[in-house]
Amino acid sequence: MEILNKAAIGVFGGSGFYNFLEDIDEVKVETPYGQTSDSVFIGQIGAHKVAFMPRHGRNHSIPPHLVNYRANVWAMKHLGCKRVISPCAAGSLQKDVKPGDFVICDQFVDWTDGRKTTFYEGPVVQHPSPADTYCPELRDLAIKTGKDLGIKIHDKGTVVVINGPRFSTKAESAFFTKQGWEVINMTAYPEAYLVKELNMCPLNISLITDYDAGLVGDVAPVSHDAVMEVFNNNVANLKSLLFTMIENIPEQQLNCDCCNSAKLDI
Repeated sequence: MEILNKAAIGVFGGSGFYNFLEDIDEVKVETPYGQTSDSVFIGQIGAHKVAFMPRHGRNHSIPPHLVNYRANVWAMKHLGCKRVISPCAAGSLQKDVKPGDFVICDQFVDWTDGRKTTFYEGPVVQHPSPADTYCPELRDLAIKTGKDLGIKIHDKGTVVVINGPRFSTKAESAFFTKQGWEVINMTAYPEAYLVKELNMCPLNISLITDYDAGLVGDVAPVSHDAVMEVFNNNVANLKSLLFTMIENIPEQQLNCDCCNSAKLDI
């Protein structure tokens, strides 16, 4: 893979994260894995060049189970990214994780089906460890930044990733809650693990929008409209956390070994 020097940090998220920046460059990337969700939009935050891509497309036209995660992640690596931040809307499975809170996840559980989940399908085969997928350095910085900004932030949590586009049944949600998992989402896997496979640092920032299936909080079952209402009401906090954190990311990785996760033979 040819590595360009267009950006150092990648962000998967909606257009709300970059549409107010000046001097945005729109870059289309062709990949060996097919079409990306959209163009990549490159701008400046502090000392860093940052590449933004809306994972569902700029008009939110791609459902989670049809996102081409491999193409999206490959594009970030090709542009030169060393770290990739993945903010996402998510549901809560536990009472103490409330709508409007942020969770910096440290573990995931894969409950998806049929997704392309690795770059190593042969003839090169590798097994980068997912034991601690998320970058400890980025997690620490996100937690500190959130607390400094006065945002209610949980410093760890397990996200269970369901296939989508449907939400959970009450029976499924009750099962997930009983496992002790905190967060439920439809995009966190395989995105973060693919980032790890390409020796970049992954970070999940989950913005809690609802109690999943209404079980934990004894409220009405989740709807898409309700999710978007909470998300939009908290997008200012998410932007503040994301941009302040990016400004403070050191140029060199200091406290992680993400860059040595795999040998790059793809």
